[in-house]
Amino acid sequence: MSTFHLKVEVNGMIHEADVEPRRLLADFLRDSLHLRGTRVGCEHGVCGSCTVLMNGQPIRSCTTLAVQAHDSIIETVESLQDDGELHQLQRSFSKCHALQCGFCTAGFLMTLKPLYDDLEVTLDATSAREAISGNICRCTGYQQIVEATVDAFECRSLDGNSQS
Repeated sequence: MSTFHLKVEVNGMIHEADVEPRRLLADFLRDSLHLRGTRVGCEHGVCGSCTVLMNGQPIRSCTTLAVQAHDSIIETVESLQDDGELHQLQRSFSKCHALQCGFCTAGFLMTLKPLYDDLEVTLDATSAREAISGNICRCTGYQQIVEATVDAFECRSLDGNSQS
């Protein structure tokens, strides 16, 4: 089988590998780079558990081929911690009990990160629900996730800056 020489920056590190053209980005991240925070739930791009950032934009890694990420910058949930410190989104999810099994949490966090990083964006409960509408959680009923999202944005506003 033919392979493609992939070069991609993942969480600040350059990775090069020969991959089959049909290899999914989620599988490359999980199996080749051992970044297990990216979850594969539905395998159809519907649940959002596999969400990562590609060039700053949320994408579904279970429906994206690894070769499509060539020469791109990928951020996974593992990129959120900075020197062992949790990102404000992670702290708010913990504080507000916005996770139970945790399977979907990485997808929610990576969906919210570009919005959090944009200091122009503010989210209230209604806009938070809209922001996370593409992600599915089977455990929490969403109320705590909405509360955590609002809390993170309020904390960001109090701090006056974004912790990326």
